[in-house]
Amino acid sequence: MKSLIAFIVIFIIAVISGMWILSEEKRELPIINPVDVNPDLVDPSLQNKGNYHTISDFYLQNQDGIWVDKSILNDKIAVVNYFFATCPGICPLMNGKLAKVYGQFKNSGDVLFLSHTVMPETDTAEALKEYAESYGADSKSWMFLTGDKSHLYELARKSYLVAPDKDDPNYSHGSENDFIHTENVVLIDTKGQIRGMYDGTSDKDMKQLAEDINLLLDQ
Repeated sequence: MKSLIAFIVIFIIAVISGMWILSEEKRELPIINPVDVNPDLVDPSLQNKGNYHTISDFYLQNQDGIWVDKSILNDKIAVVNYFFATCPGICPLMNGKLAKVYGQFKNSGDVLFLSHTVMPETDTAEALKEYAESYGADSKSWMFLTGDKSHLYELARKSYLVAPDKDDPNYSHGSENDFIHTENVVLIDTKGQIRGMYDGTSDKDMKQLAEDINLLLDQ
């Protein structure tokens, strides 16, 4: 009788384990298009786009003074955010939490973190170099990017979908009519598609980001 009960218990455990493994194998990240995002964060020209959204090309300067374009993402997963070096609030909180995720993947060779400044007028390559070093960031796996402000902002609004339109009356854009300040973090796959969006100030979201990166790495 005891052996029968033991067999039944083992059988149930095996079935449950098999179902859990199968569910994990079936889990896939969504492909996020503009129509799936809060319309407040999507440029009006893209709000009805429901398929085939990918990030556009870019030309920006990293903390080493090297100008880079989209080719740096060939066959790589990207984690994207926006910040400015003198920010006293959410930026150090966000980048501090991102640094922990970065630590898990910095040696993988398959994941690249891209942090874009929203204040290129002060965040020069030299300033970003010092800032990057404070987070232990190696430009081979975590780039801090500067460049033309309009280009940086267009990427935020039309590629990464993390910032409101500059003419939206419901948002304060700071001096000179435009200023981005966002805790949004975006996960990009090797095809340039958005696969996840996260709150960079949330421990829960950053844990989920790490899990989702691993999921993409295993595909």
